[in-house]
Amino acid sequence: MSKPRLVSSQTTQTKFRLAPELLVKIHDLMVKARTLEERLIKMYKQNDGYFWIGGPGEESFNVPLGLLIKKGQGPKYDYFHGHYRSSAVLLAMGADPFDTIRQMKNTANDPYSGGRNFVNHQSIQKWNVCPISSPIEVQYSMAPGTAIANKRAGGDGISIVVGGDAGTAEGDFATCLVWSSRPVNELPLLICVTNNKWGISTSADTQHGDRCIADRGKAFGMRTMTFNGLDPEESYLKLKEAMDYVRTERKPLLLEAQVSRLYGHSSASGANFIVNEEDPLKTFEARLESGGILSKNEIQKIWDGYNEQMLNFARQAREEPQPDPESIWDHIYCGQKGRVDRYW
Repeated sequence: MSKPRLVSSQTTQTKFRLAPELLVKIHDLMVKARTLEERLIKMYKQNDGYFWIGGPGEESFNVPLGLLIKKGQGPKYDYFHGHYRSSAVLLAMGADPFDTIRQMKNTANDPYSGGRNFVNHQSIQKWNVCPISSPIEVQYSMAPGTAIANKRAGGDGISIVVGGDAGTAEGDFATCLVWSSRPVNELPLLICVTNNKWGISTSADTQHGDRCIADRGKAFGMRTMTFNGLDPEESYLKLKEAMDYVRTERKPLLLEAQVSRLYGHSSASGANFIVNEEDPLKTFEARLESGGILSKNEIQKIWDGYNEQMLNFARQAREEPQPDPESIWDHIYCGQKGRVDRYW
């Protein structure tokens, strides 16, 4: 997208804690992520995709997280264990939105699963993005494994795991807290809970006796943090503080970020916009406009540009081939290509 003008930081220093350039970058990525998700929803509703699940309403947390991840391959870099609402994290890391649209369309060119999984189930080996799976919160029990690798390798690489509030009722979450906090063997693991106050169709009000999910970490002697994940500035600063702590102290930290769920759970619940949820992108845009960072026209141009881009990607994906039926046998075993009859 074309770069908008930037006002002097002197005129905004009383209103913003981040530099104007960074604010504009965060906003650009938030719009990119939102237009991608809304295009995926349109594809589903036009019978141009199989199933949608994603993270509109979580961009204000996910984009700052993606910008702060130390990207690379191997235990000297950060490992990311996301879930199916983490698409904005990957976009902020530099992922191509066309690849997510390919997965929505289940084309053979889908680099994440070869057209064999539904959307927002990414994996990127060269960036230590571990495979995202559908069973909820299993990533919490996997993350200590890569954190052990980070610890053994030395350096400042850490593991980061993200899941939703409803999934913290799963045993995998308790497993994560236990294994990351063992005395004298603490792990460099950032444990994130994005709390949208819903578990599919169940309100959190009837599910959690604790006042803050992050408080559970106190029982394990770990540092905790709770903040407004609807504010991208606060998210960036709090995440940086948390990641700096884990990198330096080589100990776990449990944080809870309050977020929104703007289009319901998934296409299974209709994927319609929820009007009584706060839209962090609109709130952020109002602040950027009132602070003189971006004008209304500049904001609209960014939206128009990304909407056109996502539409073009969807059109291109329609022309791409579907997976060859024989490819269903690929990767059943590590390194396998094609069917191996001796296993059957």
